[in-house]
Amino acid sequence: MTAPLPKTEMNWDTEEFAALVRNALAEDLVEGEGLAAVDHTAHSIVAPHATASARIVAKQNLVLAGLPLAERVFRQLDAAIRVEKKFKEGAQVPAGSVVAQLHGPARTILTGERTALNFLAHLSGVATYTRQFVDAIAGTKARIRDTRKTTPMLRAAEKYAVRLGGGVNHRFGLYDAMLIKENHIAIAGSVTEAIRRAHEHQLAHRETTAYESFRPGAARDMLPIQVEVRNEAELREALAAGADSVLLDNLLPEQAAQFVAIVRRERATCLVEVSGGVRLSNVRAYSESGADFIAIGALTQSAPAADFSLLVESPHL
Repeated sequence: MTAPLPKTEMNWDTEEFAALVRNALAEDLVEGEGLAAVDHTAHSIVAPHATASARIVAKQNLVLAGLPLAERVFRQLDAAIRVEKKFKEGAQVPAGSVVAQLHGPARTILTGERTALNFLAHLSGVATYTRQFVDAIAGTKARIRDTRKTTPMLRAAEKYAVRLGGGVNHRFGLYDAMLIKENHIAIAGSVTEAIRRAHEHQLAHRETTAYESFRPGAARDMLPIQVEVRNEAELREALAAGADSVLLDNLLPEQAAQFVAIVRRERATCLVEVSGGVRLSNVRAYSESGADFIAIGALTQSAPAADFSLLVESPHL
């Protein structure tokens, strides 16, 4: 999927998102062998020309994300549906609030309900969970960052939700940055050799990258190189070999602080990211290590879904 626009902007009218909505609806509306099916419950109970109004209600405090995608679920079923949004994307919504009003064909509202709420609950869950981590480290220099542990085909939307929650995005894919991990190092033979090969590739593939977070203010025509390190020896080797950023993996907060101090002394321009074992209960301690970023795969991999309901207010049968 095409990389999203900067910050919290998103073009929801791409063919990729249209296909995502079509396929999601097909789970409910297409039988095996590709035969078109119908919502038998709605068709048996609701008259063909009946209209209705309904409201989508937040049942918990949350950060809203994904309402435009939910809107497109209904509109793909029937363009006659009207959706009135009551909150902007990224808003902190109190429990009990109506986030949107729906007006239009009653069958369409009922048929699209679950698919729309699935998208809305998942993305708002990601944004809400991210905000909890962001709030937990308020006042420190660190920033919360996501990973590539995303749901297949939902990466752009999930990373958008992270931004709405106040986090920042790591690389979007394998194409916009290099992250040298333990398996790469094992194959190359050493940290130094892995970085040497990466530098050769970097020089041969100069191209624009939209993700400045690796090297703020640096030239944006070079793929950044980040190296995952597990101990002090690997850290010093990565710094000596010219890594743009180091990823401190699975260290205790006090160990992370020691490693950050080494980086600041040896090469202050190198960015430091911490990952592995980070939870809401200890993220503050990791942020106080002096790291630039805290990477949390759980933001997109296991954020609790936000709780919404859709309630019909006034059917016109």
